[in-house]
Amino acid sequence: MNGSDISETDSAPGPARRRSDATRTAILDAARERFAADGYERTTIRAIAKDAGIDPSMVMRYYGNKEGLFAAAVAVDLRLPDLTALPREEVGHALVTHFLALWEENEELTALLRVGATHQAGAERMRGIFRDQLLPVAVAVCPDPEQVPARAALCATQLLGLALTRYVLRLPPTVALHREEITAWLAPTVQRYLTAPHP
Repeated sequence: MNGSDISETDSAPGPARRRSDATRTAILDAARERFAADGYERTTIRAIAKDAGIDPSMVMRYYGNKEGLFAAAVAVDLRLPDLTALPREEVGHALVTHFLALWEENEELTALLRVGATHQAGAERMRGIFRDQLLPVAVAVCPDPEQVPARAALCATQLLGLALTRYVLRLPPTVALHREEITAWLAPTVQRYLTAPHP
């Protein structure tokens, strides 16, 4: 075997790996933007590939199909704060502040919300995030363990409702609100859902 028989990947694994990582990043970035803007049904592999500046076959090579790409593009970690480390009366404020920062900075969440409202795969992913990430946070502060699912769901109505109207539907009055105003309005409601006595 001579030098010409050695593949580029074998002879320079570092650069090849970096190119692969850069391609994956470009695909995922383009996919998040497309899913957020167009929803699941209207988003195509061809459009994502065009946005990423690559051939559609590369998208299929890395992610198999649109469903696999969607799952990778919206692998969302909410990075929720440890509410047990806070005074009990501050948990509503902490959650609303945290979610606002996430929605402002994270296109995956907008894509997931848009798709979740119209497609089963997105809805299932939203349910999984609720079950695996939001419920444990509610467990830490709710006064009655049996009420945790209902209280967490009520919190979700506020947080997801805000996100839908501000980042997906973009209702002008909601978009115009400053983050501090939103927190002032929403935090007491989330606080009540989590910690107030059962009505």
